This record gives sequence, C-alpha cells and structure tokens, in this order.
Amino acid sequence: MNSRRIYMDHIAGTPLAPEVFEAMMPYLVEHFGNPASIHHLGEAPQDAIFKARSQTAALIGAEPEEIIFTSGGTEANNLAIKGAAFQRMHQGRHLVVSAIEHYSVLYAAKAMERFGFEITLVPVDEHGLVDPDDVKKAMRPDTVLVSIMHANNEVGTIQSLAEIAPVVHDGGALLHTDAIASVGRIPVQVQELGVDLLSLAANQFNGPKGVGALYCRKGTTLWPLFHGGGQEDGRRTGTENVPGIVGLGAAAERLQRRLPEKMERCAKLERLLRDRIGQTLEDIRFNGHSHRHLPGLVNVSIRYEEGEALLLPMDLRGICVAGASACMSITAKASHVLEAMGLLGEGAFGTLLFTLDEDNTEDEVHRAVETLAEVVYRLRSMSPLYAARASH
Repeated sequence: MNSRRIYMDHIAGTPLAPEVFEAMMPYLVEHFGNPASIHHLGEAPQDAIFKARSQTAALIGAEPEEIIFTSGGTEANNLAIKGAAFQRMHQGRHLVVSAIEHYSVLYAAKAMERFGFEITLVPVDEHGLVDPDDVKKAMRPDTVLVSIMHANNEVGTIQSLAEIAPVVHDGGALLHTDAIASVGRIPVQVQELGVDLLSLAANQFNGPKGVGALYCRKGTTLWPLFHGGGQEDGRRTGTENVPGIVGLGAAAERLQRRLPEKMERCAKLERLLRDRIGQTLEDIRFNGHSHRHLPGLVNVSIRYEEGEALLLPMDLRGICVAGASACMSITAKASHVLEAMGLLGEGAFGTLLFTLDEDNTEDEVHRAVETLAEVVYRLRSMSPLYAARASH
C-alpha cells in the first residue's frame, strides 16, 4: 500500500499557494495595525486592503468599490440573499432560487420566511440545467431577488446566466449568483454574466480559508447583516481580516496568470479519469452536463453501493474524495442536487465526487481508479444486491 495520500477533493478547499502565504506573512507579524487607525501602524494594512480589493475586482471584471470582503462564501451568500431581501422588502417579499443551490443559499432564503417572504424553487433538468423560461414562470410582480448558482458544486453544471439575467431584470428583480465553485476553475466576468451580486471564496483557488468576497454592482444597495464600525462602507462592518484579505488578493492575481493553463490541465486529467473509470467499472453513471461543466470535476454514481461504504475504504487507502449517498439507506442523507435532477429513482447508487486541480498528476489518476476498482469489487463481492443482479 502506497502511504502517500492523494487529494482529489479540491471543491472542499485547495492548498495555500506558497506565494500567497508569503504575501500574507507581513500582516500576521510586522504590519499588525488596525487599518482603521489614523496613526502610522494603520497605513500599511489599509494600503494592503486597497490593493487586494483591486486584485479581487480584476479577477472578475469588476470595479474595486464593488467588492465587499467577507468571512467566506457562506457569509457572502447570506449577505446577498438577506441583504437584498431586507433592503427591498417594501417592494415585495418573494424570492426565487434554483432547487440545486448550495445550502448557504437555500437556508438563507428559507430563513426569510420568518419575515413574511415566500420562496419559489426553480427546477432543473436531468443534467442540472435551469431553463430561463422556468425562471420567468417563477417570477411575480413582488419578486425582489433571484439566485441561480453559476456552476453547481456537486455535478459541475454551468448555468446560462447571460440568458437568465435579462429575464430577471425585465421582471424588476436583482440577480445573485453563487460563483464559489466556478471562480478559480473557469473565467468569470460579471459584465458578461449580467449579475448584480456574485459570491466567491479564496479557498477555492489556493487562497486562505475564512475569507471571501461579494461583488455588489454599483448602485445596488444591501441591508447590512452586521452593525458597528462602518467598515466596507457600512456594508460589512467589523475589523478586517487583513492577512486573509491580502491572501485573497494575492490568490486572485496568481489565478489570473495561471487560469488558462490550469483549465487545460484539469480538463486533460478529467478526461483520463472518466475514461479509466468507464473502462474499469460497470453499472456506473456520470452525473452533470456532458460538456457544460467545470473542468476537473467528475461526479460518478456506482450501482449496488453506498457512498459512505465507498468513501471510508478509499480514505484508508490514501485517496481523499467527497461523496454523496443516493439514498441507499434511511440513515444516509441523499443529495438534494441529484434528487432535483431526478436521479434518485433509478435504484441503489453510491456517489463519489472527484475534483482535480493542477497539482494532481496522471499517475495519481491511475492510482485512484485502481483503488476505486479494488474497493468496488470487494464491496460487490459481499453485496446481496449485486449478487441478485448477477444471478439474472
């Protein structure tokens, strides 16, 4: 057994790049001052935040003043949903979100029901795509916000936001997108997408955990979730996490230089992974859109298995991947994404999610598939479900 671990769960977080860590270090030790201080020790942190705001804005084609720094993607999503809803509750109390949103969007929207808001879920097809016509049907005169994620974090399907945006704006609502899974993996330009609000997180592209940003289009106002010192123009008050913000900016600048090469490498590794799994295992299903998906992301369901039963032996053998149960047992939580795509009624499947990055290698892909095959064959040899299938 090879003791070297292989990391293929980059959707959960990426390793901190050395140059990003190097950029952060002075603000952990030397430049420790509060950026709100008017004395000398506040100057360097203040300048660093200004630079990071410009770096982050440049990554997505925004203006620096349109960037609000947050504690991560979850807060960015909550600020977008709740901030926009509270700010516009005098205009209407109706929100529209897709059925496959991340829980930080779904639960934030559901929380607004306590304040008299109604939520409409937009369906997706079997590939995870939202139909712009379904968005139009879901909208009402009192709709104030629509939230459709740019790319899904489980199956990788990329939405047609440029087609959805005019529908939303013609209906008089704002459009928010959770782009946490896509920023770092494909080019994201806010003007091309036509969105008013966009969430991103540094740990998706080799930046630090615990820091993210919300793009807020100029002229769009939000009700702040926090009240206090007035930082971020009062939109997100609280002493800034200067090292984290510096890390986000450095990671954004690094990504701009590397993204084309990174995409090409991830796509190549992904094709290899899909081919090897398809050649090695039977009774499998790849989930998500065949070509409109994030490069490097492979969501595969394996029949006659449970997700947890696959994950643990993979981990014990040094392969780090994510999983989602397809409801093989009453104790396992089924993926709401696969459920919305109508893929939970096809029998017993266990689902694994591989997310590759530029630091992965072809040798690692081969080893991961060999390990997966070993685990699957072993489990199927003990499975009454598989035995029943084999006997027919």
